[in-house]
Amino acid sequence: MDFMKYTISKGYKVDSYEFGHQLSRAGMGASIEAEQYGKDIVVLKNLVKELHLDPKTQPKALSPSGYYDEKWFNSFLEVSRQEVVDGVTHHIYNIRPGDDPNMITKIQDPSYLNQVAQTYKGVLNIVNKFKPQSRAWVFKSGRALHGGAKDVSQTFANGFWYFDQLGMASTYNHKVFCRQTLIGGNYALLNTTTSIPNPDYYGVLLWHRLMGSTVLAVTQEFNQNLRVYAHCAKKKLGISIIFINLSKDSSFNVTLSNYEHQSRNLRTTNVAKPNYEFRGYQNREEYHLAALAGNIQGQIVLLNDIQMVPTKTFDIPAIEPKLVNASTPISVAAHSIVYVTIRDFQAPLCA
Repeated sequence: MDFMKYTISKGYKVDSYEFGHQLSRAGMGASIEAEQYGKDIVVLKNLVKELHLDPKTQPKALSPSGYYDEKWFNSFLEVSRQEVVDGVTHHIYNIRPGDDPNMITKIQDPSYLNQVAQTYKGVLNIVNKFKPQSRAWVFKSGRALHGGAKDVSQTFANGFWYFDQLGMASTYNHKVFCRQTLIGGNYALLNTTTSIPNPDYYGVLLWHRLMGSTVLAVTQEFNQNLRVYAHCAKKKLGISIIFINLSKDSSFNVTLSNYEHQSRNLRTTNVAKPNYEFRGYQNREEYHLAALAGNIQGQIVLLNDIQMVPTKTFDIPAIEPKLVNASTPISVAAHSIVYVTIRDFQAPLCA
């Protein structure tokens, strides 16, 4: 309470108070019964209301910030009243531990990446059941436990996991995804010694700039190594799509189809003359991310064949799209991550 009063006295803006840390049933060495946890979050919420009198600036109460366990989460949310928890938080470390010698193989395995979808779906279902006014949050995620995986977490290869998680979390209506960490450990976005951005930094910067908050349904029926997620474009008309190619050998040419009922379908083909079903007229904006010399365990990333390194003043280099004729298929090279924005794709939800 003293800390909360101190921040108020200094006029600091507090977005939220997160209650507890990895104390659900699947905890890290310690746990608290769900019923007690539910009662305690009610106490915290009342304290927040007592100290922050203006509802417009009142911080959110988040909990339980642990690994998802269906029975435990059910009991916790049943005990806490409906208006108490503003964000149902959980942690994702689905490729663990950090010293796993098969880490680089798992991160490129679509069947392994798919497994965590059950966690996202479970959390979403429980939120919809007990706290429909709340939101599901991934409050902490770094792929691998105990500081991440050396020679993987800070390399280009980590993007196969990271951006797939952002897409999957959005698909299952998670409103926030907190990356572990900005700096510190092997899983940091910035190099812990030099503060120079690791490869994931540039990819997540593009996500932030291009992907809006409205998620579109999308299917890709050709090859499970090609991961695809689509959103309304951010701030402007059109849609933005991310393609994640897990294959080290196969590249794909992609054409788009716009189906009714706001569903989206993307088809991939390796033939020279794809069957066009969507015909755009404006140039597409494309951002192709790849590892330098194809070394996915390296720390140098190329954007549209240009090496991304900070300027002499340590500024982020200019990030510009490649403009591509709309009549051509989208080319996704092996072991690459591609963002595409299409301004004249008519998606009703994005109007």
